[in-house]
Amino acid sequence: MDRILLSTLAHRSPEEVFPYVRSFADYPRYTDHLKEVRINGDGGVGSVYDLRLAWWKLAYTARSKVTEITAPESLRWRLVNDIDARGEWRVEPEPDSAPAGAETASRIYFEAVYDPHSADENAISLPRFVSLDWVVRKVEPKLLDEAETVVERLVADIEGRRRKVELTIHEMP
Repeated sequence: MDRILLSTLAHRSPEEVFPYVRSFADYPRYTDHLKEVRINGDGGVGSVYDLRLAWWKLAYTARSKVTEITAPESLRWRLVNDIDARGEWRVEPEPDSAPAGAETASRIYFEAVYDPHSADENAISLPRFVSLDWVVRKVEPKLLDEAETVVERLVADIEGRRRKVELTIHEMP
């Protein structure tokens, strides 16, 4: 299993941050590769999100299920189709890290644990002569760039303005 654990600081309280983390329907605004999010449920535990992704000549719909919510601290999820993956968004108060002019701060963590070799090769329509291993080798290095984009746009929504954010990489494959 591979693991990605990243974090960044938002200059807001966990109670102000958590609704943004929880709002999967807004995620297409944060990344260029997530084209659409469809929800089956009320957004609570058991809700299933179809996340339509597109990159290069590939398109794929990941189905993610919310498995646990402890607001405003944690939202856990797992993929329910084609690949063994699960993860968590976690928000922790970090008031001592608030810069001058900010009342408080919170650290936002994103964790994903996945087995890239568990992917169902039939789930993605690959171009001729392209293997799933090749796709995995090409996608994994792009994950960090994508994470930086997502975090920067997410923090801009939370704080109401764009700024350069620092992405802390705690673990990466």
